[in-house]
Amino acid sequence: MSAAEVDAAAERFAGVIPPSPLQRNERLSARHDLDVWLKREDLNAVRSYKGRGAFNFLSGLSPELRSRGVVCASAGNHGQGVAFAGAALGVRARVYLPRTTPRQKRDRVAGLGGRHVEVVVEGDTYDDAAAAARAFAASSGSTLIPAFDDPRTIAGQGTVVKEVVAQLGRVPDAVVVPVGGGGLLAGTLAWLGPGVRVIGAEPAGAASMAHAFACGRPEPLEHLDPFVDGAAVRTVGQHTFEIAFAARPMLVAVPEGQICVEMLDLYQSDGVISEPAGALASAALAQDLGLPAGATVVCILSGGNNDVSRYAEIVERALIFEGRKHYFLVEFPQEPGALRRFLDDVLGPDDDITLFEYVKRNNRETGPALVGIELGHPENLEAILKRMAQAPHRIERVPPDSPLFTFLV
Repeated sequence: MSAAEVDAAAERFAGVIPPSPLQRNERLSARHDLDVWLKREDLNAVRSYKGRGAFNFLSGLSPELRSRGVVCASAGNHGQGVAFAGAALGVRARVYLPRTTPRQKRDRVAGLGGRHVEVVVEGDTYDDAAAAARAFAASSGSTLIPAFDDPRTIAGQGTVVKEVVAQLGRVPDAVVVPVGGGGLLAGTLAWLGPGVRVIGAEPAGAASMAHAFACGRPEPLEHLDPFVDGAAVRTVGQHTFEIAFAARPMLVAVPEGQICVEMLDLYQSDGVISEPAGALASAALAQDLGLPAGATVVCILSGGNNDVSRYAEIVERALIFEGRKHYFLVEFPQEPGALRRFLDDVLGPDDDITLFEYVKRNNRETGPALVGIELGHPENLEAILKRMAQAPHRIERVPPDSPLFTFLV
């Protein structure tokens, strides 16, 4: 993979995929004492960078291969890229999506592709959908378009950082890239070459590139958190791994809760609707990246295909991560005024009950309740725990690592 291949990809879709904006972010710059810029790939027609790799791949196919159609697997964004490219070039596309793909992304794939695309929902994970896509390609003669593990796809994704340097007018001190299967990271490294600091940001629950580095080759993660659906890939690509492993960029694992906090900050402070994977790079700035004060840092905001119905979960995860939301099992005496006494004895003036589920059991003297409490400030926790210890109720805290917690978030 060379910078020349990235340059050639940029020429192929010039006039079809316009450059996405590069915008300085005052909030992030002030918070982290850096000169932070966001590369707004969420403002593309596809609302992510995935149209670049898909168009570059598809435009290079022969007329015969185009006539047979193409197929891909996707967590959502790659499918939209393939649908966009197929419609632009008049090529039939079959897109496999796992059941975890938000409906908003499914609808966008169908809308972008129109009559040229067929959407098939298959499997519980991206890897399940990928297996189905490979089987269909083998049986039908359609061309499989990899989401990340192909030099043509990688070259297309590398055009993002090529645009960054042209727009900024210089090479930044660092580029923070979200990492799933590694296509964007590999393309960035291929075009920039040595001498520029590239930082790969992975979801903590899906750090597949760091796992591959540790193993010395692509290996599947044993456990995968699908929350950051645009970057939840169990195994990185062979091509992407080889490029990344040769360059050895810094990799950071970003907690899903931190990503949710950043998604809300992007929305409430900057008016930016980001999907979880899109907020990965700017959320990584909260980690210790070893960047000097005032350094110019470009964070690639990779996508904005977020289903609005997910915001309740995003708010919940953010509050838990910030230490403001906690759950408790409380045993109440079944008598008038029991809840009022709990409120008076335990809650502080800035605290609030956000969940109360009471179950009356056969035992007529007591009954358990699941209570969710949102603190006015995270530091209120120690005081509320002390008051709980002194209260007459039997109270058990539900820790975030408890299996019960998975039913709450």
